[in-house]
Amino acid sequence: MNPEQLSAVIVAALNRLADDGRLSLPDGLPTEVRVERPKVKEHGDYATNIALQLAKKAGLDPRELAQALADELTSTDGVAAAEIAGPGFLNLRVAAGAQGAVAQQVLEAGEQYGQATERTGRSINLEFISANPTGPLHLGHTRWAAVGDALARVLRAAGNAVTNEFYINDRGNQMDKFGESLMARAHGRGVAEDGYHGAYVADLAARVVEDHPGILELPDAEQAVAFREDGYKLQLKEQRSELEELRTHFDVWFSERSLHESDAVERGFAVLREQGRLYEQEGALWMRTTDFGDDKDRVLRKSDGALTYFASDTAYYVDKRTRGFDRCIYLLGADHHGYVGRLSAMAACVGDTPGEEIQVLIGQLVKIMQDGQELKLSKRAGTIVSLRELIDLVGVDPLRYTLIRYPGDSPLTLDVAEMTRKSNENPVYYVQYVHARTSSILRNADDLDIAHGLDAFDPALLVHEREGDLLRALAEYPRVVERAAELQEPHRVARYLEDTASTFHRFYDACRVLPQGDEDVSPLHRARLVLVDATRQVVANGLGLLGVSAPERM
Repeated sequence: MNPEQLSAVIVAALNRLADDGRLSLPDGLPTEVRVERPKVKEHGDYATNIALQLAKKAGLDPRELAQALADELTSTDGVAAAEIAGPGFLNLRVAAGAQGAVAQQVLEAGEQYGQATERTGRSINLEFISANPTGPLHLGHTRWAAVGDALARVLRAAGNAVTNEFYINDRGNQMDKFGESLMARAHGRGVAEDGYHGAYVADLAARVVEDHPGILELPDAEQAVAFREDGYKLQLKEQRSELEELRTHFDVWFSERSLHESDAVERGFAVLREQGRLYEQEGALWMRTTDFGDDKDRVLRKSDGALTYFASDTAYYVDKRTRGFDRCIYLLGADHHGYVGRLSAMAACVGDTPGEEIQVLIGQLVKIMQDGQELKLSKRAGTIVSLRELIDLVGVDPLRYTLIRYPGDSPLTLDVAEMTRKSNENPVYYVQYVHARTSSILRNADDLDIAHGLDAFDPALLVHEREGDLLRALAEYPRVVERAAELQEPHRVARYLEDTASTFHRFYDACRVLPQGDEDVSPLHRARLVLVDATRQVVANGLGLLGVSAPERM
């Protein structure tokens, strides 16, 4: 019996009390009851304070209501005991058969275990990374690549439709400087101080020349544009390839240029005019963001007619909403903290509610240490550590897992040696090892011709304390996923996996799974093999949400 099933059992008991006239609530009965694992396991398998919550509204003494509820629950199949504690808490013990059935539920659901059974109907646009296509992706981008992708997976598991979107900043002065820098390198000249430096610029320039040998004969103005466009395509292709290698997939690559080529900017202005949020002053067009808490109004079009970056930001948001997204989530780096207020105010100006249709999450800085020194310089990129170098140095699984297992809004310092260490001190190795170990146990069972499917499974045999601990951990997984999606904190899945790995090891140390020597295969061996298989499935599902592999051998 998992927490959701126990919640339904308690709701049914409350309804029986109401039908008998022993419980009456002015606002009606709850349709869901929160049950939690008690901090002291001797208190039971689960606990609830529902009697305390409802007693005052019902005009009853909390312990009196708790006792009535306990009497109803103990007469219910699957509940072994219901004990009153303190002013009206209920500690619940689940019957062995009902608790053991969790393993069966896991295996019957398979890869779907932990996934929402119903769709929310919500369509979410999740935008992250959104780097300029003028250079390699760096460490900061890498953190959001891992966290953003994991968040998308968790949100989908919770029943949402999620579109991962990369906003390509392919318009503006930085693109022109990029083209000029490539052209300078191709001619063997130095790059301007405010241009793009690093060995990658020379590499890109050489590739452009190789693809288009005649480019060096073009007039300077045409040549700079040609280098800009060809270099842009090559760099963007490289970014996409590296992100796919990191297992970060984007459904939409949205070009900033397309906003201006499709009149999306003017459509955005039209929405703002309808809301009465635009005004002109000294020849410039302004948006009244101070109406919604911004520190100053924002210029959309300068007096010389040039559009600002914020005009693109506004048009882009309106375009997302026009495409049918109910919520737009932005994952931005630490240097974009000032964008929270202005983007929220912008959404309010077009008629939306900040925190509902728009949400802006800010990530903090991350540092990588190697041999006691911070990695700051790149052989290829000049002043940054690139995603490509991180993948080569650390590997995809350790890199993703380590970046995801911490809250995105916390500063982070990581060590290469710790991330790549193959020992139980390394969290990713510790969790993956459980999947490998459970897979090995099941292979050994197959080699011994021990049937371990659900046909031979008796859940009532799983009565050992360590078996109960593991079953309760497996039962908790769907709620962990739901909570991670609700709070937009995928690191909760990683921490759950680590706790469950520890719980599994304690179970394995205390409960012999396979027969030894000439020992006959018993129904208990078969039941424990089902529990092992269920653990393997839950760990695989959790690692899948993090985009981390679940190896069968290590």
